[in-house]
Amino acid sequence: MTLPLRPSATRTPVPICLPEGRIEAFRIVPDEVRPGLAPIVFLHDALGAVSLWRDLPERLCGALGREGLVFDRLGFGRSDPWPELPGHAFFEVESKRRLPEVLRQAGIARPILFGHSDGATIALLFAAFFPDVPTAVVSVAAHVFIEDATLAGISATAAAWQTSDLPARLARHHGEKAGAVFQSWAETWRDPAFRSFSAVEAIRAIRCPVLVIQGEEDEYATRAQVEAIASAVSGPARSLVLPGLHHFPHREDPGRVVSETERFLADFGA
Repeated sequence: MTLPLRPSATRTPVPICLPEGRIEAFRIVPDEVRPGLAPIVFLHDALGAVSLWRDLPERLCGALGREGLVFDRLGFGRSDPWPELPGHAFFEVESKRRLPEVLRQAGIARPILFGHSDGATIALLFAAFFPDVPTAVVSVAAHVFIEDATLAGISATAAAWQTSDLPARLARHHGEKAGAVFQSWAETWRDPAFRSFSAVEAIRAIRCPVLVIQGEEDEYATRAQVEAIASAVSGPARSLVLPGLHHFPHREDPGRVVSETERFLADFGA
C-alpha cells in the first residue's frame, strides 16, 4: 500500500480525566469511514507522546476507513504529570486500570489496539486481562521479558541523554516532564529488582488475533521477543520481522506497517 501524501483524517479533542489527572486525547476521524469497523487505539512507547506518532494515526485510520483514538498516557506529552514516579507496577496499572477507563470515557467498547514498545506490552497485557474486549492487537516492538539487548540499548540511550541534544528533543514533546519521563524509563528498566519482569505467562490468556511486528535491527530486543509472544498467546498470531528496520518500524517504513496491518485485519475479519 502507498500511503496518501496527506493525512486523510482529522483530530477531534476528547475530554478524558482520570483520578490522577487529565489525559490529552484525540479522536481520529477519517474523511471516509467504513461502517461497522472497530476503531484503532494507539498506545505510545516509553518516551513517546501523541506528537511523536507524527501523522501515522491519520494515515492508518484514513487508509483503513476506521476511526481511532490517540492519547498521551498520564505523565507524558500534554497530559498531567504523575503524582509520583510509576515504579515497577506501571504495566499493570496502565493495562488493568488506566486504559480501561480511557476507553470507557472515549466510548470505545471493542478496540483494535495498536501499540509500540511499552505501549505494545500494555496492549498485550490489556488483551490478557480483558480477553473478551479487544477485536485485535497490533504489537510493534513489544517487550515481554528483559534481554541483555534491552539493557544495552537503554544504557546507550542513557549515555546519549548526557552527551547529546536528547533532553531538548524530548522536552519539545513532554515539556517540563521530559526529565521525569526519561528517568522513570531508564532507571526502572535497569533496576536489578525489575530484571525478572516477564509477561509471557500472563499473555497466554489472549484470545484475539495478534500481529507481532519487530524490526530485525531493533536496538532493544532480539527476535526472541517475537517468538515468545507468538508462541504464548492462545489466539491466532502472525509474526513479521522486517529486515533493515530498527525500533521504530512504523516511522522507518510506514507504508509496509499500514499494508501489513490492513492485510492482517482483513484476513482475521477484525
